[in-house]
Amino acid sequence: MADRIPEEKIDQIRQALDIVEVVSDYVGLKKQGRNYFGLCPFHGENTPSFSVSSDKQIFHCFGCGAGGNVFSFIMDIEGISFQEAVVKLAERANIELEINVTSNLGEKKASKEIQAAKDAHELLRKFYHHLLVNTKEGQHALEYLLERGFTKESIDKFQIGYSLNSWDFVVKFLAKRDFSPEWMEKAGLIIKREKDGTFFDRFRDRIMFPIFDRHGQTIAFSGRSLGADEPKYLNSPETAIFNKSKILYNFHLAKPIIKKLQHAVLFEGFADCIAADRAGVENGIATMGTSLTDEHIAILRQNVHSITICYDSDNAGIEAAFRAGNLLDDAGFQVKVAIMPDGFDPDEYIKTFGPEKFRKDVIDASYTWMGFKFLYFRRGKNLQNEGDRLSYIEQIIKEISKLTKAVEKDHYLRQLATEFSLSLDSLKQQEKQIYFTEKRKEKSKATKNRKPLYIQNQVSELKPAYYTAERRLIAHMLKNRDTAYKIQELLQGNTFNIDEHQAIITYLLGYYEDHLEPNVSAFLSYLQDDNLRKMVATIEMMPINDELNEQELHDYIKQVLNHKKLLKIKEKELELKEAERTDFKKAISILEEIKQLRNSL
Repeated sequence: MADRIPEEKIDQIRQALDIVEVVSDYVGLKKQGRNYFGLCPFHGENTPSFSVSSDKQIFHCFGCGAGGNVFSFIMDIEGISFQEAVVKLAERANIELEINVTSNLGEKKASKEIQAAKDAHELLRKFYHHLLVNTKEGQHALEYLLERGFTKESIDKFQIGYSLNSWDFVVKFLAKRDFSPEWMEKAGLIIKREKDGTFFDRFRDRIMFPIFDRHGQTIAFSGRSLGADEPKYLNSPETAIFNKSKILYNFHLAKPIIKKLQHAVLFEGFADCIAADRAGVENGIATMGTSLTDEHIAILRQNVHSITICYDSDNAGIEAAFRAGNLLDDAGFQVKVAIMPDGFDPDEYIKTFGPEKFRKDVIDASYTWMGFKFLYFRRGKNLQNEGDRLSYIEQIIKEISKLTKAVEKDHYLRQLATEFSLSLDSLKQQEKQIYFTEKRKEKSKATKNRKPLYIQNQVSELKPAYYTAERRLIAHMLKNRDTAYKIQELLQGNTFNIDEHQAIITYLLGYYEDHLEPNVSAFLSYLQDDNLRKMVATIEMMPINDELNEQELHDYIKQVLNHKKLLKIKEKELELKEAERTDFKKAISILEEIKQLRNSL
């Protein structure tokens, strides 16, 4: 059984960490006023509505309602328990917990099989690298890499290795260390023979490129043949620990540079990524033989605002760049595209022309996303042909109409007018026609697909006076302990009308029994209910006066109590209708009660 983590330790961890720094590891933040804003990692959005307060040490999303302190953020973003979040943040803060926290981390803890897969990959990554750089068996592979432009620094940085030309070395190597062959087969490291059920190595006589997850753990390999053996690259299959749609190669190494520059360069494969790194492009990342996915975009939007796509120059590469660019543009990134000369991929270009030319003539000379569209849509068209030319112009005007900045629209329309000797006014007129036509289509589509729930949500934002009054009272109670007790006294034993609001102040008054000073971040850890945590974070972000004057206080209390009286009046009015039919004396008595209740409002 795991020991309970003392509240003093939790407070110590919370005070040692700045929530802004923790959240910045997952979300790109920009300071606006006293708070920091970014795109919410918990729901898709193009306009930043995710706010982090360094003063209050809490976060809140005005879009989806997510909110809490540093512990709840880690719980939500990592999908882990409170205890696991405390352990993770204690390590970050270099605070020794000095208790047993590993024996009962619940269902989220990795199974023994998954842990064994991770351990085996880590062990083999070290062993393969050792074979390449330190043994005679790996000498020919090392020479092969050095001849092709790899440096020893690059080999060490990316932990490149070599797998022996053996059918069962890894099988025996892992078995001697008590790794289950059945588990290792599921991990993709060995293969089972159908004829007799024995196992053999998946990778033999290949240069081994380890694949790391975002935390730097080895989870897969890609083995390159040394000669003409096929396939040229043999990759690990997808496993419980390796999912290509969720992995960006080199992300764990590039992340600090990416966050510093707020810019990443996206390549198609890890070989290009490694070559670019040797050329000084250290913010490069790559997909693992798959198209860009929503999972990739979710990782990127937590860390960066601007991305340059650098794919191969062949038709497949151009099409892939266009698909990736559209996805990134829709997700709100600033997109550029680096165009490779015909017949070159980044690795070959760097080998042929050198690192400096790659940085200057390819990466630094990248096109804007709209500039790339000019090139993309003219492919396969004969612009000397009138039909092709008009089709191309119309397509480009349609793309220009999607731009949000007037200066950009004007710039590209002038470029189009100059290239084809057209009237700028006529192009602007056609752009406006296309823009409004597309807007009408979008509006019609949105109206058709709109769900009743959406309308209800919009209406529900107009809250009654007592609801707002209760929230403002809670906001002041969170800021001042004496105010909390004063409000409790003025309520004269009555409760708030909203059950969740009453639950919050009940917990808050309990919290104040043991804590003299208000601290909303600490109170969020005290709360056990996720919905109440989110509600408190929302209330804490409400703009209120620093001081609660007597008039304002009594107005709020009156709104709360009056609602109860109004409900009582409605109840009595129903009783009155019934009494008028059966008991005249009772009706007069009820009428008097109603009169007194109305006079007290």
